[in-house]
Amino acid sequence: MQKMHLFNEKSMCALAYMKNYLYLCSRILFEPMEEVIRHTGKVLSVSGNMAHIEIVQSSACSACKAKSMCSSSESQVKEMDALMLEPMAVGDSVEVEVKEHLAWRAVLLAYILPFIVMMAVIVVLDFTTHWDEAIVGALSLCAIALYYIGLSVFKHRLQKQFSFTARKL
Repeated sequence: MQKMHLFNEKSMCALAYMKNYLYLCSRILFEPMEEVIRHTGKVLSVSGNMAHIEIVQSSACSACKAKSMCSSSESQVKEMDALMLEPMAVGDSVEVEVKEHLAWRAVLLAYILPFIVMMAVIVVLDFTTHWDEAIVGALSLCAIALYYIGLSVFKHRLQKQFSFTARKL
């Protein structure tokens, strides 16, 4: 009779990855950076205290530290809504900014936490059941889908946390 081990080599590797991701998550959540990511743009429309702004990618994006997590570095023109810090009119040149720690929190919510959810489901189901790996993988993908559905439920609350601000140039 073969003795069953609680942790096999595959699950130990997964736990080591999860430990590293949890460390990164704690740094993102509890050690916010005060650097600001800035882009210049033009006001397309104004509604209340919000401005719809067009940002054109410049050559500075290639040297930016946050280019890997910034969606504006992927396209030539990006449109977004930003909170106006002062009155603006259509056509005004503005500077749009967001705090860098908010960008990292977005990365945490969009990429790191879903990976942790997936790995946790795989590890738990691997230990508690003797199901086929395909079933465990499919269930882990379902867990990620439920995670993203949960994010969409709290979309309005998240939009309040992750806001861009705009100042006239």
